[in-house]
Amino acid sequence: MNFALLFKLMSRIVFLIAATMVFSLPWAFPAIGGSAQFEYDGFFGLLGAVTIALGIGSIFWYLGRNATGSLYRKEAMAVVGLSWILATAVGAMPYLISRTEMAPGRVMQVWDACFEAQSGFSTTGATVLTDVEMHAGEALVPRSILFWRSSTHFLGGMGIIVLFVALLGQGSAGKTLMRSEIPGPTKEGPRTRIQHTAWIFATIYFALTIILSIVLAVCGLSWFDSFCTSFGTMATGGFSTYNNSVGHFSQIPSVGPTGALWAESFIMLFMVIAGTNFTLLYFMAIGKPLKLLKDVEWRTYILTLLGVSLLILFFGYLNRDQFFYFGDNFWQSITSGLRQSGFQVISIMTTTGFSNSANFDEWNNFGRGTLLLLMFIGGCAGSTGGGLKVIRHIMFLSIMRLELEKSYHPTVVRPLRLGGQPVEDQNLRKNILVYFGLILIIFVFSWLFLITTEPDATWIRGGTGMEHMDHKLIDCASSVAATLNNVGPGLGTVGPRYTYTYFTPQAKFLFIWLMMIGRLEIFTILVLFLPGFWRNQ
Repeated sequence: MNFALLFKLMSRIVFLIAATMVFSLPWAFPAIGGSAQFEYDGFFGLLGAVTIALGIGSIFWYLGRNATGSLYRKEAMAVVGLSWILATAVGAMPYLISRTEMAPGRVMQVWDACFEAQSGFSTTGATVLTDVEMHAGEALVPRSILFWRSSTHFLGGMGIIVLFVALLGQGSAGKTLMRSEIPGPTKEGPRTRIQHTAWIFATIYFALTIILSIVLAVCGLSWFDSFCTSFGTMATGGFSTYNNSVGHFSQIPSVGPTGALWAESFIMLFMVIAGTNFTLLYFMAIGKPLKLLKDVEWRTYILTLLGVSLLILFFGYLNRDQFFYFGDNFWQSITSGLRQSGFQVISIMTTTGFSNSANFDEWNNFGRGTLLLLMFIGGCAGSTGGGLKVIRHIMFLSIMRLELEKSYHPTVVRPLRLGGQPVEDQNLRKNILVYFGLILIIFVFSWLFLITTEPDATWIRGGTGMEHMDHKLIDCASSVAATLNNVGPGLGTVGPRYTYTYFTPQAKFLFIWLMMIGRLEIFTILVLFLPGFWRNQ
């Protein structure tokens, strides 16, 4: 293992994080941040964090200043895994130094700050902050800290596409990192150097974020809210500047019900775009839209969003759920129900985690159960979305069909196909099955750990009350699913109207690892715990 090279490359990650923190500093001033007075705690908390980050980066740069050699696969995996762990620690500094309160009188501890930082970088959107809104010109959480919180989404979403490739990628290792989010056959992409390709994707990501920010500002949102919401949307993260997430927009005087409807519609559209493979977005940008329509994964992705939305609408109307049923006004029930179901299905499947005016935790059991299952699907490969990815499910179903056929036709040998084309990678079948198996094992053991160690007091302190104790098994399962698949909100005590504030420190540390494992697709984190990984070979 070339440790000097590791230190050199990790120093760049720390410097990038420090540079991003600087952009949050101006929001501490009243003229920019909109607060009634200068945010002393937020400004100097960020300034202290920048200083510490620069110090750590300088130490790493010094240790790796004479690094030579190439970045091979093992070093590349170590850089990615260790850098995300380091990013969690550095990203937690602004919360700790500013002494941010996650609830009135409850200052964030180390595990709380690391949870919030990892949730941001992994674009999960789960939070321990109970009140992020401004009251009478003042806020429990400084505006500059809130902007940093959303900026971690921007970095984390970009990280899948460019962070470890455009800035760090070297040779074949860069290609390995670029393809780490693309299970199955490699999709045809722009025929350029891998580092240049990463910059193309980063440009698309940055441009879409700016476009959405401008659109939301036109809808009446402030620039602060527009930027933060755009960061959360394009990164499929879900951090919001309001307690009720997107559902609060209609209460803003400059937005109103009409502006809120338009803003919500554009957020839905851009969530769908963020969950699309960025290679396909590149082809769209150069005038080849048929590439999008011919892609089997994208077609399955869109049909799943549409089909599940209609199913939830049907059962919501059948069960007369509050946000689906308006008495004898059939068309109002249909239009409102389609808006609510469509928004939440897109938000959950793309692993964004935004919520609108409807509290999906109050839906019927079919709707709630379906959203829980959608957490395990996720967006397309090569997108900023988390989850298992649509293409893995397509290929898993194909593998099952072949194995069933083989049970009654053992002599028949058929190749694994995707979109009618045979898959050339002979190891793909094994890789898909191993990945599903690992997800199942991690989910089951994490769930058992949580239901065993988490006290009943968590439900009482969290505001859901003793009447929700019967749902402890489901609540724990949904919290594990929501963090492992980088969704954010779950059901019950971690529903869209609650937070992860009152979970015990050991539970929060578990969630931190689950979010990291889910974002980096398991292997990059698990190999760090294998002794053989660190031996020179």
